Amino acid sequence: MLVKDIMSDEIHYVKVPGNRTNAMSLMRKTNVSGVPVVKEGTKTLVGIVTRSDLVGNPDEEQIALIMSRDPVTASPDENVREVASKMIENNIRRVPVIEDDELVGIITAYDLIAHALSQMEIKDPVENYMVKTIPTTWEMTPLNIAFEIMRFFNLKVLLSLNKDGKLAGVLTETDFINESEVVSEKTVHNTSVGTEGDKWSWDSKSVLYVIKNHLKFSDKLVKDVATSDVVRANTRTSVTDCALKMKQKNIEQIPVTNVEGDLVGLVRANDLIKALND
Repeated sequence: MLVKDIMSDEIHYVKVPGNRTNAMSLMRKTNVSGVPVVKEGTKTLVGIVTRSDLVGNPDEEQIALIMSRDPVTASPDENVREVASKMIENNIRRVPVIEDDELVGIITAYDLIAHALSQMEIKDPVENYMVKTIPTTWEMTPLNIAFEIMRFFNLKVLLSLNKDGKLAGVLTETDFINESEVVSEKTVHNTSVGTEGDKWSWDSKSVLYVIKNHLKFSDKLVKDVATSDVVRANTRTSVTDCALKMKQKNIEQIPVTNVEGDLVGLVRANDLIKALND
């Protein structure tokens, strides 16, 4: 199977020069977590910008200073297994597709799941691909605190637990972005310098105004935002069946439980595509 068989040729992209507001608006409107960046007036790829880039750089407005340059790319005639290897090796979820030096499409880990893995007969259980270090938080955690947990550990998803320690919901990076806004905050710093030992000397004072942008969240709790209708797999679910679950629900991660129903892992699209190379 080749890249051109499953890539999306309906490309959502931003241009440089450009600003974060336009990029954020496009991502919210199209419900994507990353877009290619092209030079204005052309289809020449110059970078890629993700929600993580925007969240991690709230003080920067210009896309050219936020985006990742020299992104990994693919050609339409590459085998999807080669692209899966690129994603795994570079820990990325999307690869722009280039032909004759122009952007012609994009292929994501979800595309590999929905259009390749879901059509194969791979009986390996998902426990061979899941991560066992599970990112969790209490469902009553304020949203701003949950975001700090996610940011500190560089996570894309959090699983929420109820008071009994049972799985209650799934919270993604997209959920955080949809519940936030960038606000500016001005702080005033006063400094004074006097002549040491001379109590009659005038102090020399200076005032420094610092304007800093940051994400502001609503007063909601995790349980107010997280998806409570959680799609699950168990340790014995096959790779193909798990891929079908992701495709049917249009999701990129599934919590994994054992036969008793206890949470034991998490399988993400980037984990599951490793099956293409096994």
